[in-house]
Amino acid sequence: MQTKSFSLIPLLIALAAGTLATPSVTFAAQHHATKPVAQKKKAAPATDPTPLLAAQVALAANPPELPAKAWLLMDFDSGEVLASANADEPLPPASLTKMMTSYLVEQALRSGKLKPTDLVSVSQNAWCRGSSTESCMYLPLNSQATVIDILRGIIIQSGNDASKAIAEHMAGSEEGFAKLMNAEAQRLGMTHTHFVNPTGLPDPDHKSSAHDLALLARAIIRDSADYYPIYAEREFKYNGIKQGNRNALLYTDPSVDGLKTGHTEEAGYCLVTSAKRNGMRLITVILNTHSAQARADESRTLLGWGYSSFEKVTPIQPNAVVANAKVSFGKADTVAAGLGAPWLLTVPRGQQVQTTVELNPGLEAPVAQGAVIGKVVATSNGKPVGEAPLVAQANVERAGILLRLWQHITGLFGK
Repeated sequence: MQTKSFSLIPLLIALAAGTLATPSVTFAAQHHATKPVAQKKKAAPATDPTPLLAAQVALAANPPELPAKAWLLMDFDSGEVLASANADEPLPPASLTKMMTSYLVEQALRSGKLKPTDLVSVSQNAWCRGSSTESCMYLPLNSQATVIDILRGIIIQSGNDASKAIAEHMAGSEEGFAKLMNAEAQRLGMTHTHFVNPTGLPDPDHKSSAHDLALLARAIIRDSADYYPIYAEREFKYNGIKQGNRNALLYTDPSVDGLKTGHTEEAGYCLVTSAKRNGMRLITVILNTHSAQARADESRTLLGWGYSSFEKVTPIQPNAVVANAKVSFGKADTVAAGLGAPWLLTVPRGQQVQTTVELNPGLEAPVAQGAVIGKVVATSNGKPVGEAPLVAQANVERAGILLRLWQHITGLFGK
């Protein structure tokens, strides 16, 4: 294959414009210089038919309205949806599909089913013929590439060839891999998703929802710590071809570290993003907006509203004794109950949080330190906002038979 190279000048121009084009191998600046104020004074152009979509769920005031078919903002720690619109409608996900492809690769690497240095063969079916209508890693026909290079090709270059090749390597065919994808989607609770292929190429039965894709993004961040940094890499060079990550926010917002772009004519421009600021990680999903510029701008808007509207609070300190639970038939009558791990909640800024303790009834010795013996529930404005388990802070051994008999008798008279 002839070696290809690309100038950095178009990339720099694209970055200056605040966006990167898709899905061509080369990058080009797009012209979206009209100011938002000017847009409000005149009707939307014929090329931008997407109406503003107001929030249907919002846990804080003044959520944005966005020109997309679906959008969502999720708190990573709790998985709570902070604001959304059309979040459960199954829509074409385009290359956002590849988040599930990369997730399955990452989990196979974690479990040892795959090794980073394993070689993956490129079949006629997987081979990308260089068409500008699809995104490719440009794996040569009948060549082999390592799993870790394939993973980068999927995440950074959005390679259809890389996705097909690893699907065939892991499951024998795209169809077999789609079964793995759907099984994993079911395990993650993605109830409005059905995958047909590992690439996101159009198919009437290939759908996902904004909420499901946020669940998938959360799983990647949580379960793929060793490989998640790849989602923040801005470029990858393979076969002499250097391509930049199409997530424009990676170049303009240092708090953004993933995840994936997508685009087909049917799906529009899509983006799943995650950012972390001051200990708070948020996930955004934008589905079917009208341009690469728009998907980046809408994600920025969602992140800006989220970080300005919510804050992290600690209702109870980890080392605090929350309550003393009564223990029957033990060498001690009570055991201290406290949090087993730090507890953080994401709530609207300035909102007061109250807590109530619920201890398990009928607690009997022996009780092991760390055993769950109740829970603490947090509420705000009368609504539950989270809960955490309470665990025993010490061991309580079972009393001898005479002491247990005495406790039983005194308990009878106590009634």
